Amino acid sequence: MLVRERTNHTEGVPVSAPRQPFTLSPGAPDSPVLLHVPHSSRRIPHPVRRGITLDDAALERELDHITDAHTAELAAAAARIAPATPWRFVNNLSRLVVDPERFPDEREEMLAVGMGAVYTRTTHREPLRPAEGDPASLLAAYFHPYAAAMTEAVEARIAAAGRAVIIDVHSYPTEPLPYELHGTGPRPPVCLGTDPFHTPPELLAAAEAAFGGRVGHDGIGHDTPFAGTYVPLRHYGTDRRVTALMIEIRRDTYMTEPGGPAGPGLDTLAEALAELVGSVTAR
Repeated sequence: MLVRERTNHTEGVPVSAPRQPFTLSPGAPDSPVLLHVPHSSRRIPHPVRRGITLDDAALERELDHITDAHTAELAAAAARIAPATPWRFVNNLSRLVVDPERFPDEREEMLAVGMGAVYTRTTHREPLRPAEGDPASLLAAYFHPYAAAMTEAVEARIAAAGRAVIIDVHSYPTEPLPYELHGTGPRPPVCLGTDPFHTPPELLAAAEAAFGGRVGHDGIGHDTPFAGTYVPLRHYGTDRRVTALMIEIRRDTYMTEPGGPAGPGLDTLAEALAELVGSVTAR
């Protein structure tokens, strides 16, 4: 499946056709690797924009802070130079529409700061949507279809390769933002987020080797300032054929903050990600 997105603009804020919320870009037929890029877009459909209480200027500022800018570009660059092309699943909509990586229920710890699957607060804990609003329509329109498509993509890799390796591509700001629940710890150039069930030692070691060779091994952290990784709920905690690792890159290593252009560091990081893809593909 390859979804091509149509975009336009309204009220100064990028928007996206709601029928095209994500893109699955094919890789090598027998590749187990799925690069997942959930937070790279700033695009917001018209109906969703109307439910956000920020004015346009404030929304642009919030998008600067909350968007993992250039991570889709990073994943695409890595895919082009990897020894075997990985598959890529990219969210074409902002996480202010829904955040596909959150639990959709009370298991989500970020509900404490109004940032569950549907955000009601901003990165600075200011109102984003009315707190009394019902998230059901946004979950039905965006969250659940995304989760189903991602599950299908993972199962297709299992069918083709006997396993699926999800590499979750993110970035984070150099300085902690008020919404962060665990923002007081170290903020290394590269944070590797792990899961005790789905991140085997050899996957973590491959990432340490690939990124450590570029940023130095003392520039690698584990589960700080962000922990965990994405696995579809159908497989979460039950299916060892699905392995996963989150790559969190500190933004000052590759871009101008907040929300500015990418710099030469992006190419170095793409080389590291490509090396990781090649390493886990060959296993």
